[in-house]
Amino acid sequence: MIPCSNPKAQYLAHQAGIDAALRAVLDGGQLILGPEVKAFESEFAAYIGVGHAVGVANGTDAIVVALRALGIRAGDEVITTAHTAVATVAAIELAGATPVFADIDPRSFTLDPAAVQRAITARTKAIVAVHLYGQSADIDALQALARRHGLRLVEDCAQAHGARSAGRRLGSIGDVGCYSCYPTKNLGALGDGGVLVTNDAEVAARCRRLREYGWTESRDAAEPGMNSRLDELQAAVLRVKLAALDADNERRRALAARYDTALAGTPFELPAVRANSTHVYHLYVVRTRERARVQAHLRERGVAAGIHYAVPVHLQTAYRGRIAGASALPETERAALEVLSLPMYPELTPAEVDQVCAALKSAVS
Repeated sequence: MIPCSNPKAQYLAHQAGIDAALRAVLDGGQLILGPEVKAFESEFAAYIGVGHAVGVANGTDAIVVALRALGIRAGDEVITTAHTAVATVAAIELAGATPVFADIDPRSFTLDPAAVQRAITARTKAIVAVHLYGQSADIDALQALARRHGLRLVEDCAQAHGARSAGRRLGSIGDVGCYSCYPTKNLGALGDGGVLVTNDAEVAARCRRLREYGWTESRDAAEPGMNSRLDELQAAVLRVKLAALDADNERRRALAARYDTALAGTPFELPAVRANSTHVYHLYVVRTRERARVQAHLRERGVAAGIHYAVPVHLQTAYRGRIAGASALPETERAALEVLSLPMYPELTPAEVDQVCAALKSAVS
């Protein structure tokens, strides 16, 4: 079976470097917020092109910490998309704010700026723009909206490590960029991990306090915080993988190009790439109105295709009927019925891509 993602293959591809890095941490004896975390933060900030990076326990916490550091509080509305991992919305509520949904652009699957404009009220304080599947949301338009209305802009880059918009790395454009380093991500740890980036020194300093109980350097809790620390082992793994990230992303683009060529002319709607941006293909997502049949057909032929995401957040049990904007999401709901994620990871071989494409074509022949 060709899996949709394959973190074990990623480990094996970098095994020597990862094993050596883990051994060095274990030999050194410091396991929490030590030299590996500091080095990863410095290297990741330089990679993204910002002044500061702060390691945290996971991508959800990155958004929580970012919103709190930006002054978002109870009663504040934060606009985002329902076509995302539920973590995005959970983080907004964990920060004490109120999520509000806006619809997506059907080609990019990311926030439609016109829909965001319609969702803005006197209580709106921030936008969380999700860079989905590996490419940029319409970040320039969203940034212009944020500036016009005095809003904070947080970039959810959990699926877009290394992607660019107009030459800038995603995460460097808004007030704060937030990344998950879950094992399946383009930059994945061997467990949970996350990092946030910013050019604002005061915001970065507050993020560092908030991730560890609100402590100052003297361990005085200056404000209520949380426990969200990136550990040394995961930071060491991420340093090894960061050095290979651009090469891994380039392999993803080559595999995507192979998919594009092989599937041209089929009934499947292929991924659109936003103009003046660089897609890093965390996922290669096609659309079909016969998804259930096609997915079953692929499985019968040894291909595990995924769905990201089958149920929009506003239709999930915990959120149904209580989030503003949920009644005006036709493109979100249509996408949820049609999207299908094909296998995509740097270690996927061209022959395996050809096998996937042959199975897809046989589903519609």
